[in-house]
Amino acid sequence: MAEPFKHLLNAEGVAQAAAHLARASPGFDADGFVAQACKGLDALELKARVLQVADALEATLPADFDAAAGLIEAALAPARGAGATTGTGSRDDGLAGWFLWPVGEYVARRGQQRPARALAVLHALTQRFSAEFAIRPFIVHHPALSFATLQRWTADPSAQVRRLVSEGSRPRLPWGLRLQSLVADPSPTLPLLRALQDDPSEDVRRSVANHLNDIAKDHPALVAQWLATYLPGAPAPRIALLRHASRSLIKAGDPAVLAAWGLGAAFRGRAGLTVSPEQVRIGDELQLGVQLQSRARSAQRLAIDYAVHHVKAAGHTTPKVFKGWVIELAPGETRQLSRRHSMKAVTTRRYHPGRHALDLRINGQVVAEAGFTLAVD
Repeated sequence: MAEPFKHLLNAEGVAQAAAHLARASPGFDADGFVAQACKGLDALELKARVLQVADALEATLPADFDAAAGLIEAALAPARGAGATTGTGSRDDGLAGWFLWPVGEYVARRGQQRPARALAVLHALTQRFSAEFAIRPFIVHHPALSFATLQRWTADPSAQVRRLVSEGSRPRLPWGLRLQSLVADPSPTLPLLRALQDDPSEDVRRSVANHLNDIAKDHPALVAQWLATYLPGAPAPRIALLRHASRSLIKAGDPAVLAAWGLGAAFRGRAGLTVSPEQVRIGDELQLGVQLQSRARSAQRLAIDYAVHHVKAAGHTTPKVFKGWVIELAPGETRQLSRRHSMKAVTTRRYHPGRHALDLRINGQVVAEAGFTLAVD
């Protein structure tokens, strides 16, 4: 089993970080910092650990933000190269890795009165870990400065900095402060995404795809227009980016997006869906079977997904769409597809007993239905 993320921010890393800060400034109260940062640390979850270590930094770094910023920068390890991992904590040669999450939290708290200086610190931090959470309060409180800085960073030599441009300004970044103004109107980020969608770094392009997918949740027509503009004649890396950016709208059966990918036509043929066993318990697996028979005289490109209508506590159901297959079905062809679907408990979904409907969707249209009963001990 993978080690929980919270263990990546631990007492050993805190002590090592304190030594780096004391090396950069002999007057730094390393003992006081470690005592406050590590008090009850093992009992805390990840975000609580981040906040506690940030509290300790706030209590022990210089009160003057410029001085504190200079101390942090002097304690940093050399910037990591493209593709390097973040590591579990500070390195022997300076601050790096997961410890920089609470450092970014500190900068976001104390740097609001000196935003330009704070953004310069985040430019350094992101090259050694990430600053995607820390930059978001500056976008909220200092939008003009932040977007001018992000636009300049689209041409930065560091791929980590260019990734921060897209990732830090995502409207709905997981674990991050939701940027409600960008949820309502994403237009300030569009020039950034245009500048980065053909970036040489795959990490940067993946962030742009996730950013566009965020936008698609609130402004599907904007993403459909983006596809209409930038998909025709696109090079292979951009095609991959735009396909990943389209994933939510394809699952939702958005007609314009399906059409952009050549998936807009209704299925011409017969489709069947089987589910076994008919009764399962949490932790079991379902076996899904799909039967397709083409009645078309030409090949059909098909995006095939399925939705499980989960029973909620109040008795109603809500659908969750799962990706299935993208295939080309030849004229008159019959094809069988199969998929295992796990009913293993997950933290993001609570299962309730009852009859669960399941439907098959081809190019966004429901073409077959089945169901199963979930029993909960």
